[in-house]
Amino acid sequence: MKAVIQRVKRTSLSVDGRLVSEIPFGLAVYLGVKSGDTDAMPAAMAKKIAALRIFEDDNGKMNLSVKDVGGEILLISQFTLYGDCSHGNRPSFILAERPERANALYERTAQELKAYGIPVKTGIFGADMKIEQFNDGPVTIIYEI
Repeated sequence: MKAVIQRVKRTSLSVDGRLVSEIPFGLAVYLGVKSGDTDAMPAAMAKKIAALRIFEDDNGKMNLSVKDVGGEILLISQFTLYGDCSHGNRPSFILAERPERANALYERTAQELKAYGIPVKTGIFGADMKIEQFNDGPVTIIYEI
């Protein structure tokens, strides 16, 4: 699994012109599932994301987690994180997990994050999503397990 984690002021996600999810501030997390990822990975990914200290404390140090600051998470499925463009100019997505399995691990990651007491919103798996995002910092972390 791979996540691109971005600290945001606000983020909204729409499908077919209809607002599906939005958060006022917190983390926009783009999650990719790789072929062969295991059932244990969503818990490990959620644990890291929930504890990641990338929000500033009163001294301006990145020392607080999304839960510490009362933020929310918008979790977005993103199979293109496993696009391989090392050969030619058209990415190959052969490393990405099959949709049924990927969706199950994506949904499980959302549930694991919610178990930490963090409000989690999601997109629609496999849909053509339009995302408006107001990055904070910007702060972007890539984490892969």
